[in-house]
Amino acid sequence: MRYGILAFVFALVLAPAAWSQQGTQPGPNSGKGQTPPPSARSREAGESSSRDTRIDLSPPKDDEKNHPFSSVPESDSGGDNGVQELHAWDPHRAAKDVEVGDFYFHRKNYRAALDRYTEALEWKADDALANFRIGECQEKLHQPDEARKHYETYLKILPHGPLSEDAQKALARLKGSEGRAAK
Repeated sequence: MRYGILAFVFALVLAPAAWSQQGTQPGPNSGKGQTPPPSARSREAGESSSRDTRIDLSPPKDDEKNHPFSSVPESDSGGDNGVQELHAWDPHRAAKDVEVGDFYFHRKNYRAALDRYTEALEWKADDALANFRIGECQEKLHQPDEARKHYETYLKILPHGPLSEDAQKALARLKGSEGRAAK
C-alpha cells in the first residue's frame, strides 16, 4: 500500500518536473533553423512589445482654440508634467461616505455624520445629497450660516431635485431664525 501511494506521488509531482527538465536540454538538432518566439526576440533586442500598443495621450488638434478656458494656469500647474487633474474623484466612495453619514445622522451623532458627508465632498465635489445632508447636520449643530451655504449649493446643483422643497423650507426657516436673532 505504501509503495502504491509513493508511486502515485512520484507520477503526479516528480515525473512532470523531470520531463520538463529533459525537454529543456539542448539536443543535437535543437535550435537549428528555428526562429525564436516573439517574446524571446524582443528580449534579445532589448525592446518592449508594448511599443506597438501605445495610446496617444496628446490633446486633439486645435484643443486650446476650441476650449480656451479649460487649461490650468501656469502658476497652478507646478511644472511641465502636463497633469491637469488636481483632485481625487471616486463617486462610489462618496456614496459610501453618505451612507455611513446617514447611519450616524439617524443615531443623532451629528458631528460624525458631518465628518462623513464632508469626506464625501472630497471624493465628489458636486454631490448634491452630501451638501444637503451637511446643511442638515450644521443646522442641528447650531451653525446656521454654514447650513445656509450648503442648502444653497444643493439648490444650485439640483434646483428641481427631490429635496429642493426641503432645502427651500430650511432656507426660509434659517432666514426666519436669523431675523429673530437680530432682534
